[in-house]
Amino acid sequence: MRKLLIGLLLIVVLGAGALFSGLANPLVEMRVKSALVESGIGEKRAECMAERMVDRLSLGQLWKLRQGMAPQEGEPEEGYGLGELVKRLRRVGDGEAVAVLTTSAGLCTIGLG
Repeated sequence: MRKLLIGLLLIVVLGAGALFSGLANPLVEMRVKSALVESGIGEKRAECMAERMVDRLSLGQLWKLRQGMAPQEGEPEEGYGLGELVKRLRRVGDGEAVAVLTTSAGLCTIGLG
């Protein structure tokens, strides 16, 4: 039992170290890209946005964005307008994360990202 606990602790420490040091960034970037594609953003634009977002935001901020932008009960899953988008962005509660998301979308759309 003691060896199992030590092994689990070692895995957690190594995983945290990989996340903290940036070694896990390609994996995080892939997850962000897939979430953007699932939300209806094109593959190329999602790749550009994910790269910018992972470079500029912490894992906590990325998590806040994911949770805030997810549809809640009674909200449409897709095909919603600007009003719904603004409501979800306000729900995120992190101005920096919203700014990075919106600037990444704009810059990647016009090809400057």
